[in-house]
Amino acid sequence: MTRIYRRHVTHALLATLLGLGTTLPAQAQDSAPARIIVGFPAGGSFDNIARMLADKFRTELNRPVVVDNKPGAGGRIAVDALKTAPADGSVMMLGPDALSALYPFTFKKLNYDLKKDLVPVGTVAEFAFAFAVGTEPKVNTWAEFVAWAKKNPQQANYGIPALGAPHHFYGLLLGNAIGVPMQNVPFQGSAPIALALMGGQIASSIDVASSLVENHKAGKIKILAVTSEARIPQTPDVPTFAELGFPNVSGMGFNALYVPAHTPAATVANLNKALAKVMALPDVKDKLAVMGFNPVGKSTQELIDRQNAAAQKWEPIIKASGFTAD
Repeated sequence: MTRIYRRHVTHALLATLLGLGTTLPAQAQDSAPARIIVGFPAGGSFDNIARMLADKFRTELNRPVVVDNKPGAGGRIAVDALKTAPADGSVMMLGPDALSALYPFTFKKLNYDLKKDLVPVGTVAEFAFAFAVGTEPKVNTWAEFVAWAKKNPQQANYGIPALGAPHHFYGLLLGNAIGVPMQNVPFQGSAPIALALMGGQIASSIDVASSLVENHKAGKIKILAVTSEARIPQTPDVPTFAELGFPNVSGMGFNALYVPAHTPAATVANLNKALAKVMALPDVKDKLAVMGFNPVGKSTQELIDRQNAAAQKWEPIIKASGFTAD
């Protein structure tokens, strides 16, 4: 009887161990940290937004979430990391609008196919661009800058964080609108642009509004106009380009959440639902407002429509400019 009992116990233990063997990987996977890949360095606005998302997603997804910075190439290096990631919702990417609205028209060869490699989850936030001047020329309004530019066309330039970015093409739009082909001056990021503005090395700058607001409030530079449809809360005294009679120089940049190809539709829907909840949180709205961003967090279709509209806007402008980034 003892042998029979031991045999039953042994079989029961084996069955239990085999059962654990089939459930442990799934449990371990659920408890393993999810990742949000960001194609920009730590400390920047995209990184800050990703870390805020990661913090809130811990509750919504019921698992730890970490930020994985893969900076370089305007976010295209991050796409490479996303393409090879598991398609199970454990890896997401916070990407810029340029991935869908600009790069397909500025690069002859891209490292990704927008429709095949990136599955859209939802728009995270949107932001305005702004036009600013520094110490030279000494102007206080957009009308004064236009008058100066027409008298000094060779000095009418604008600093931008990178060639081929929305900042670059907004400058082309403005130059065409006022009849002065302003020369772009590319920098490595926003910080050196601010120094050049304050030092009088460049006449103006087009940058994300949030990158210019602090120096504007400190009186070191002057924001003359913004691209949003309505004035932004950070600078209620600054008019929009539409108010100034330039409705074509309007639009919002945006960032969005993506997952790898072949991610199940149900998983995408769950992530979109979590994103909507996070973007509706009062503290998230407050933090984004301070940074100069408007929370969105709407449906996946809203992101697809937004991407299509942005592409339709920028494609003819980019093609007419003849610019290629390759």
